[in-house]
Amino acid sequence: MALFQTLIPALCTLSLLFQIQPSYSATCTSQKFGRNRIFQHCNDLPQLNSHIHWTYDSSNSVLSLAFAAFPARPDGWIAWGINPNGTGMIGTQALIAFKKPGGDSMIVKTFRLNSYKSVEQAEIMYDVSRLEAEYHRGLMMIFATINLPNGMTTLNQVWQVGASVMNGTFPAIHAFQPENLSSKDKLDLRKGQSLTSTSQENSGLRSKQIHGALNTVSWGMLFPIGIMMARYLRTFADPAWFYVHISCQMSSYIVGVAGWATGLKLGSQSKGVEYTIHRDFGITLFCLATLQILALFLRPKRDHKYRFYWNIYHHGVGYGVLVLGIINVFKGLEMLDPPKKWKLAYIFFLAVLGGIAISLEVITWIVILKRKPGKSGISIKLYDGQKDSNGGQQPLTS
Repeated sequence: MALFQTLIPALCTLSLLFQIQPSYSATCTSQKFGRNRIFQHCNDLPQLNSHIHWTYDSSNSVLSLAFAAFPARPDGWIAWGINPNGTGMIGTQALIAFKKPGGDSMIVKTFRLNSYKSVEQAEIMYDVSRLEAEYHRGLMMIFATINLPNGMTTLNQVWQVGASVMNGTFPAIHAFQPENLSSKDKLDLRKGQSLTSTSQENSGLRSKQIHGALNTVSWGMLFPIGIMMARYLRTFADPAWFYVHISCQMSSYIVGVAGWATGLKLGSQSKGVEYTIHRDFGITLFCLATLQILALFLRPKRDHKYRFYWNIYHHGVGYGVLVLGIINVFKGLEMLDPPKKWKLAYIFFLAVLGGIAISLEVITWIVILKRKPGKSGISIKLYDGQKDSNGGQQPLTS
């Protein structure tokens, strides 16, 4: 009996503690915060499983808010901010929260996001008070009161999550997945709703998909097929192979130009977002492909003394475009992050093409070794400028 008398007060105390703990769920309307924090409006943000709660006092332009999100990892960080001059990250006046080293207590600081390579911990252009942060069951929360300029009833909000904190004091760079790059919209403080244009978001994603599809078909598919036509079809169909080869490569270039133009448009619409390796590979690829097309108009006649050197240039640049194009297709797939089946489909295509190339290589060499130069029919020449048995110059192929 004495044991029950001891346990009952303890159980009551635990019950009371559970009752006063904040409540968190997948939707903002059922989220409740401790210390009697109540907000007039809330939105479930469209990216990164995040939520914004706020109350706006229009009489003195004061915004009281709570931002809640799960960091990319438990030891990561969350951020919410206002961009006074644009809709992206650059120029954002941000509040960033993360855990103190060695515990679950939180730190929240103000940062100026001057560029993707310059994040400065400093006072922001708005007067911020009651700045706090909390952590509960994996969820991080930022609370703040912000004095806004008079008459500011809509704002460009930007939010983000990251995976780690450098030296326990500074947020490390976040991921560049589509949801990270789309974590922004316009917030109407009085109406209590987001003004995100779903059609604009879908248009941006559609442009990226078109860019990826065009370049995959161009450099990743048509161009390798064109090279195979030149190497293997000439053994069996001369001079028809030349026109098939030219048709493939010209089609590849035209589609590639469309893909390159789409990439330039995407870059201009996403200032500050840089995929350096993919961009540099794309520029190099386009320049080499243009040189390859120019080779068609700079091609010396078959018996010209410089034809041998033109062949070296033509083959070298062609194989360079082939390798660089395939690598950049994979880079693009990595950034676009489509369903896994698309990447597997392209790998399957390359595997089938590689198998066909190996088979044709074997067949071609068998045919070449069985045939003798000088007989009626098609003469076999693997390389332009090859000399015959009498020391003379054989006719050069295209």
